Amino acid sequence: MKRFTFRLEKVLQLRKFRENECKLALGQAISVLNKIENDIKITAMRHHNAVEQRFITPADMASWDNYILRLEQEAERLAQKAAQAELVVEEKRALYIEAQKDLKAIEKLKEKRQKEYRKDVMNYQMAEVDDMTSARYGREDIYDEDIYDHEQGANQEG
Repeated sequence: MKRFTFRLEKVLQLRKFRENECKLALGQAISVLNKIENDIKITAMRHHNAVEQRFITPADMASWDNYILRLEQEAERLAQKAAQAELVVEEKRALYIEAQKDLKAIEKLKEKRQKEYRKDVMNYQMAEVDDMTSARYGREDIYDEDIYDHEQGANQEG
């Protein structure tokens, strides 16, 4: 009997590739989001430090105010960027989940076909064993009949 071959193997490989590509894209999007969130934390720490420094040196209060204002604007810009990055992450996650579903569907189909193939192989092997058994016992029956006929002929002659 022929070896098992899955006719949709190329489709399965393509779906595995697509799932991997979506996984990588999701990872990159999460990485970008994490970097933005880290930048937000750094900006917040700088802002906090600048507010404290502002009151330590009153002579430089105007420049500290400008620096604090710039940090607040940077924090706002980063917050908007983070919101956009979260949307991208959700989009990539949805694509990844869809790719996983597509891959699982074809993997289940392959598994089902393999089970059917194994069942067919077992049935084929059982049929061959039955044929060999039938052939063996069939020959013994013929052999037994020949002996019986031969003994009957010898008894009739004698």
